[in-house]
Amino acid sequence: MQHSTIFADTKWKLKMEECISVFDMLKIGVGPSSSHTLGPWRAAERFLSELRTENLLQQIDKVSVDLYGSLSLTGKGHATDLAVMLGLSGQDPEYIPIENIDVIIKSIQSKSEIKLGNEITISFDFAKDIIFNKNFLDYHANALTFTAQMNDKSIYKSTFYSIGGGFVVKEERINAKAKTQIKCAFPYPIDKASELLDYCKKESKSISEIVYENEKSMRGETAISFELIRIWSTMLECMYIGCHSEGILPGGLNVRRRAFDMHQNLIGLANYNSPQTWLEEIRKTEVKFRQILKWVSCFALAVNEVNAALGRVVTAPTNGSAGVIPAVLMYYLVIENHAAGEKEIKQFLLVAGEIGSIFKKGSTISAAMGGCQAEIGVSSSMAAAALCELMGGTPEQVLMAAEIAMEHHLGLTCDPIGGLVQIPCIERNTMGAIKAINAAELALETDPKNAKVPLDKVIDTMWQTAKDMNNKYKETSEGGLAIAVNMADC
Repeated sequence: MQHSTIFADTKWKLKMEECISVFDMLKIGVGPSSSHTLGPWRAAERFLSELRTENLLQQIDKVSVDLYGSLSLTGKGHATDLAVMLGLSGQDPEYIPIENIDVIIKSIQSKSEIKLGNEITISFDFAKDIIFNKNFLDYHANALTFTAQMNDKSIYKSTFYSIGGGFVVKEERINAKAKTQIKCAFPYPIDKASELLDYCKKESKSISEIVYENEKSMRGETAISFELIRIWSTMLECMYIGCHSEGILPGGLNVRRRAFDMHQNLIGLANYNSPQTWLEEIRKTEVKFRQILKWVSCFALAVNEVNAALGRVVTAPTNGSAGVIPAVLMYYLVIENHAAGEKEIKQFLLVAGEIGSIFKKGSTISAAMGGCQAEIGVSSSMAAAALCELMGGTPEQVLMAAEIAMEHHLGLTCDPIGGLVQIPCIERNTMGAIKAINAAELALETDPKNAKVPLDKVIDTMWQTAKDMNNKYKETSEGGLAIAVNMADC
């Protein structure tokens, strides 16, 4: 199959100062994929908003959705079709009760109708009205077009691009931004790691302090604190659920959950009844040296097993890599510093979010654009930097930790078996978490004067590698493990 390669150029990227908040990089949503599930879900919400703005919603007779490129090739395994239906139904991925998802989907499928925007009921045949097109559109590998037919037979169409991490853009919006050269209103606008380091030196502040000042330009301190802790609480609850859920993951690969057994073997008999008391119980556990890696792996597995089962996770920076950051933060809380609390948690998330935003501006966080280096590689880099600052690293060492983590993920492909975010995705989160810890430790033991490769150079190299990578290794399930091992083998 010949894929369009126009989207592999820098044409689609926004080369300007962007105000990307920590809360853009760390979003609460539903699994299994930020670009294939959360993005299309948000696109459907925006489509509904457009229809309301144009006063068209009440006139609609029929809606269809065309999925293109990677959204089509791995859409079934990533639940893209389900996400689109939930979005068109007016559901919010951040707040929908997880137990309601299956009920809503089954109702749409059995009745062949959908309650559009939770307002009007129209006929909808999910098998015919969601069309999987294998061809790629020019601007990005993840594209979808919504078509609404009115009762007067007129048509309204809208095309969106899911560019990774739950971010959704429109082609005309990209062009408008490029023409106006919108500038960021942050007091410390940052495109590159070198700029971040310059601010730290000039202001004698840590990276988290610089990021905090930027966040304060957008919202109050109380709101920042509340949202950061809400993100952490969602991460903690996700790990808790994953460690206490057993069985087989959905999708047909018959992948058995492993976090449950691993957790039982590690914690033994313990008394707790909530995620927070669970955390305190783990802190009391005497962790032997050989168990440290097992605990970290357990935390990462737990998150991504929940993600694979369409559970609620924090996109960090994507759903497929959602287990790395919580696993590394848990490592700090239960292994490195039992006295750590909300202050350290917020500090960790601020640093992680900023490093992720620099990668997004300079390269990509979309596996459909850059392979898994854009997901696990970036998440490992984010976690390494955040851990390094908590462990006393200077801003130079923090950026070095991020660089080391990414340097050893360069070229990592995305080749999910059956298009499911399970093999090799779940295990890769454990690898990314372990590498993040290792990268932070290496940076702490290194004099920044001896560093040879700046973070910005690694980000540039990652983007070049992404452009050079064969499309079949970019979340299409057309190469690598996805071809070597098929569903029947599993």
